[in-house]
Amino acid sequence: MCAGRGLDALAARLAELRRLLDGDLGDIEREIAKVGLDGETPAHRSARHLLGLNGKRLRPICVALASHIGSGFNDAARTFAVAVELVHNATLLHDDVVDLGDRRRGADAARVIYGNAASIFGGDYLLLDALSKIQAVGMTDVLERVLLVIKEMVVAEALQLASRGRVRTSTSEYFQIVDGKTASLFRWAMFAGARAGGVNEPLCKALESFGTSLGVAFQLVDDVLDFAGDPEATGKALLTDLREGKMTYPLLLAMERDRELTPALEAHCASEDTAVEPELGRRIAQIMVEKRVVDDCLELASRLCGDAVRSIEPLPESPAKAALEGVAMSTPRRKR
Repeated sequence: MCAGRGLDALAARLAELRRLLDGDLGDIEREIAKVGLDGETPAHRSARHLLGLNGKRLRPICVALASHIGSGFNDAARTFAVAVELVHNATLLHDDVVDLGDRRRGADAARVIYGNAASIFGGDYLLLDALSKIQAVGMTDVLERVLLVIKEMVVAEALQLASRGRVRTSTSEYFQIVDGKTASLFRWAMFAGARAGGVNEPLCKALESFGTSLGVAFQLVDDVLDFAGDPEATGKALLTDLREGKMTYPLLLAMERDRELTPALEAHCASEDTAVEPELGRRIAQIMVEKRVVDDCLELASRLCGDAVRSIEPLPESPAKAALEGVAMSTPRRKR
């Protein structure tokens, strides 16, 4: 796809990434496939349902690449890669209940199939399984750090919940939420992989900075796709965030550039009907294009990914470093 769009250099980097991590990703998938097989409760089935939908696995990829900056992918790195995916999926199972989400990764959400309670307990199961796996490795600092990350994620989600439906949210609050709920786990993925690979502290810090910038960029693109993505590719309907009352950066920027949009959004959020009126949807889509909201959001994501690449300049040249640069370069261009 990249080659067909004049992105030959990016296509080559992504192909190199696949070659570098092919065996690692296979190991990770085999371990993920074992999760939840110790029971047949609705909670176990909820967990297995979501894991089986095959997400992007970007967080495990970050763990693996960070480990390759050091001594390479080993048992500890494999465990951390699986654990970070379990934590991520645990939050999705919880989010779908909170947001009343019906679709996830192009399929019915676990809560639709098994019920809200099963989805919540399935998320709890994945979270505890992840923590148990991390603890078993015996790296105390990695365990302590993930506990702090989970706290950051909960606080950020609580802040987002408190601001739901509040149209006049600030951009600083948006980025505070993004750092807590998304970037923090990318940051931990880089840290955990680096520790597993025995990377020294200065380079570990550089990898963590990479994870922070990448995580913010990733979420920013995710929020853009809610307005300008292809539902077939993203696996969810357009304007899902707006229906849930979430004021994301693209929407905040759109309101800044068209002041008349704010009262329309306030009226929508005040309504008991969460469905977005077609006229409002068309108006938002028009503003996103005519006011260059989508273009500028993706440009910001590109700058953040540039920051990510610059943060790992101190790393010695290696296939893993080149692959990390490829991941950063591809993030603003992703379609799902």
